[in-house]
Amino acid sequence: MSAFVNQLPIGLSIGAVLLLIALGLTFTFGQMGVINMAHGEFIMAGAYTAFLLQDLVLALPVAFLVAGVMGLILERAAIRHFYGRPLDTLLLTWGVSLVLQQLARDLFGAPNVQVPAPSWLAGGLGSLPYNRLFIMGLAVAGVVAVWAYLTRTGMGRRTQAVVQNRQLAATSGIDAGRVDMLTFFIGSGLAGVAGVALTLIGPVGPALGTYYIVDAFLVVVAGGLGQLRGAVLAALGLGLLNSYAEFWSDASLAKVIVFAAIIAFLQVRPQGMFVLRSRVLT
Repeated sequence: MSAFVNQLPIGLSIGAVLLLIALGLTFTFGQMGVINMAHGEFIMAGAYTAFLLQDLVLALPVAFLVAGVMGLILERAAIRHFYGRPLDTLLLTWGVSLVLQQLARDLFGAPNVQVPAPSWLAGGLGSLPYNRLFIMGLAVAGVVAVWAYLTRTGMGRRTQAVVQNRQLAATSGIDAGRVDMLTFFIGSGLAGVAGVALTLIGPVGPALGTYYIVDAFLVVVAGGLGQLRGAVLAALGLGLLNSYAEFWSDASLAKVIVFAAIIAFLQVRPQGMFVLRSRVLT
């Protein structure tokens, strides 16, 4: 029982990391239908921003801007020509991810680098370090910010309108292209914030994003495409499952157990935990 209790905060912290990463995918994949394999490299960009600045508080907004601008350039230069063609966007962004990884190796070198945590995050609360608590708080703040944007701002409501029916939104006077740009900027920026958070729990390297991108996609799919509450529940569930599976077995077998659980869940509920409800004419 004590081992079970001790693994709980570890699982919650893993879930918080996955949630931070999946928040960006909720926009670009869940709402826009773009399979962006370069999302992991936006995470890497945020992590290297923290490495260059060596200041966690300053790195958070700067990483958001850096990754957001990178996503905006990618959307304007290439992805906007492939909307409605998810497999094409997958191949395109996979190629972009390889280019960005090589660029990171050229700029920072192949070996991983360490970003020192600030002194005010030293220590912990019981068995839970302060840096993990900070990541949990950052994930909560990210969820609240995304929810407020989507439900309490005019641009957020226009974003939901474009997601539900792009043609009808365009005929209503909504600039769908502008909404796409802003949506991709926010989704990519959130990946940069996740990258800064990841520097608190491990080293930074050119392949950092590849370790988390698949799990983040699983969070979005299991939670339901474009469903914020589903992403929250799926991230926490996957984090806890991964924590306990790894505790009772090993890291490799834990991944197999998580994948098997997700596949079994999607066999029963292929639309995910929650699904966007809409009215259609028949």
